[in-house]
Amino acid sequence: MGDIAHRSLETSFLGRNYSVPFGIAPMGMCNLAWPHADKYLAQVAQQAGMPVCLSTAGSSTIEDMYSWGGESTWFQLYVTQSTDMALELVERARIAGYETLILTVDVPEVSRRIRDLRNGFKAPFHIGPKQAFDFATHPRWSLSTMLAGAPSPRNFETDGKQTKFDRNASRAGANWAFLNRLRKIWKGRLIIKGITEPSDAVRVKEAGANAIYVSNHGGRQLDSAPATIDILPQIRAAVGPDYPLIFDSGVRNGDDIIKALAYGADFVMLGRPFMYALGADAEKGVKSLVRILADEISVSMAQIGVNNIASLTNDVVVKTEQRKTSR
Repeated sequence: MGDIAHRSLETSFLGRNYSVPFGIAPMGMCNLAWPHADKYLAQVAQQAGMPVCLSTAGSSTIEDMYSWGGESTWFQLYVTQSTDMALELVERARIAGYETLILTVDVPEVSRRIRDLRNGFKAPFHIGPKQAFDFATHPRWSLSTMLAGAPSPRNFETDGKQTKFDRNASRAGANWAFLNRLRKIWKGRLIIKGITEPSDAVRVKEAGANAIYVSNHGGRQLDSAPATIDILPQIRAAVGPDYPLIFDSGVRNGDDIIKALAYGADFVMLGRPFMYALGADAEKGVKSLVRILADEISVSMAQIGVNNIASLTNDVVVKTEQRKTSR
């Protein structure tokens, strides 16, 4: 019954103001969903006042992505194949103008992804009978992709040694020693992605990272990993009330974003929904998803009597023990 006529989704995070409290998570090879996908994501993010993250395994170069998205773009780093290559990518990001770097640490070894094996997806890509049938029954995507050129991991092809991409290469180089080294080299904002353990969160904070990215890699790296929404309050308690936290994994709508913010996140990222939006309607699909998410957040804020994002504290969420007591 409060006055909720005027509601704002504006959010301040790491010294920058954003129009919405969510952004686009790093995803590899987005151009597989639709040609020029990275360009669409970057341009829509810039227009909508939200961040977009380019993956090391992205299908566009560090330099191209920044030219499309400008200050809205963040770069996500995998330490794969060699630390020298990783540091070369970091230097390229610095020269291009990136101010925010995300170091992903939750993939020391690539998991055995059953769905990829079942679908025959691997790199380099191989066309078998099933893939040929899929291409033939989706002519709009197939013809558009053929005209645009087959997607490839461009940041590997454009490095100093033109390193061949190995999707299954160990990424264990992203260790504590590398974090300390990276913190000394990278003068911009540094975010550590893939933290799901409170003591690790404290150690990352003490290492001088600007923020922690709570994520279980979309639930596709370790089958027995806990849901990040259950881990988030523990991470928040460990690092204190003011340390910046980002959240992703399992977020599908505006209500999910509100829950994450209420449980302690300062900002929320979505990956798979944006990939689905690209596959459904290219750039228009991305714009539609941003609008839908913003509308869902705003309507939910009205329903719970909240006017701004800062008011989304954990008292707007009913806890399991509270439900049991109320019965």
